[in-house]
Amino acid sequence: MDYTHQAVLLEEAIEYLNIKEDGIYLDGTLGRAGHSSEILKNLSEEGKLIAVDRDTAAIEAVKKRFPDEESLILAHSNFQDFDQVLAELGIEAVDGMLFDLGVSSPQLDNPERGFSYQKEGPLDMRMNPKQKLTAGDIVNNYSQAELEKIITEYGEENWAARIAEFIVKMRAEEEIKTTSDLVEVIKAAIPKAVRRSGGHPARRTFQALRIETNNELEQLKNLIDKAVDYLKPGGRLVIITFHSLEDRIVKHKFRNLAKDCTCPPDFPICVCDKEAKVKVITRSPVQASKEEKESNPRSRSAKMRAAEKI
Repeated sequence: MDYTHQAVLLEEAIEYLNIKEDGIYLDGTLGRAGHSSEILKNLSEEGKLIAVDRDTAAIEAVKKRFPDEESLILAHSNFQDFDQVLAELGIEAVDGMLFDLGVSSPQLDNPERGFSYQKEGPLDMRMNPKQKLTAGDIVNNYSQAELEKIITEYGEENWAARIAEFIVKMRAEEEIKTTSDLVEVIKAAIPKAVRRSGGHPARRTFQALRIETNNELEQLKNLIDKAVDYLKPGGRLVIITFHSLEDRIVKHKFRNLAKDCTCPPDFPICVCDKEAKVKVITRSPVQASKEEKESNPRSRSAKMRAAEKI
């Protein structure tokens, strides 16, 4: 595992977690331990960090990196199931949680996972290899209307209708099996003049398929509600996103959780009995500095938001 990997918004994440040295914290997306290693530096022997990752290779590598770190508890699990991890440890609430929602470099770099439009591999894109639905299933079985909807909404792709049309035409002749097959279909669908600018032509479509394959946006909504429930009063939830759809969900979920009443304005009294659960710490998203964007291109699209449990 390459530990020269740069964690995105590292200093900012640590600042907004507002770490207490004897507190209990959860890093729901351990990855290469960029954020986790910095959290550990801020903890005393009484503090604890529960670090979760679904990748056994990541867990094993971090074990080797921190063989004698008593404050670190590693858990092999999907970050969506952090509540089960806490239950097994007998922990009812924590002082802070961090979720970095970016796809990890090892996943992108492994052609067999099918996330990259720059490398030949099967059309897979499953975060959890045990689930049945793959990107290939979507590409070869969804209707043209469904494909257009996904690519439009999740990829924010202007050429979604044409890409969906070309996918359906191509798969009628032969199954679209690999990432390279799909890239060629997308290139054929997007006019050459358009392809000359705006980055790789397949980027948005691949993003859309990854989101649909893993049900990412719905999972994010559920994650935020559950995470707030497991925070102690004064505990912080910090989330780093990498595209506007995710950031929008975090923004609106935080805003709704910070509201006391959701009754229509013309109601004479409150009948919803809703109470605010959090206060929003970041009124606008925190973004990487100019220096970080230059040294770590992955940080250019990163946005971080934080909320505090009331």
